[in-house]
Amino acid sequence: MRIDNQLISYLEELSCFSLSDNEKNILTADLQNILNGISKIKELNTDGVNERIHPFDNVNVFRDDLVFPSFDRELILKNAQVKNDEFFIAPKTVE
Repeated sequence: MRIDNQLISYLEELSCFSLSDNEKNILTADLQNILNGISKIKELNTDGVNERIHPFDNVNVFRDDLVFPSFDRELILKNAQVKNDEFFIAPKTVE
């Protein structure tokens, strides 16, 4: 893929940025360098390499869920200044 002025203008429009000519030139060179680097992956010999969805061999890294008794809700809410039947009610902190 070739990075040209038309693509840069399109990206500029999508991102709602206004770039100077110098910034456009720098961005064009940077994006082209990135694509050139990524295209080197095509040079790798991947014959006999299995495809993977995940880079690790771990199938399930999560532990089993264990159910434990919880605290008594009434005891916890006993000293709350403001509460409803189930929750603490705290002052609003975000407008």
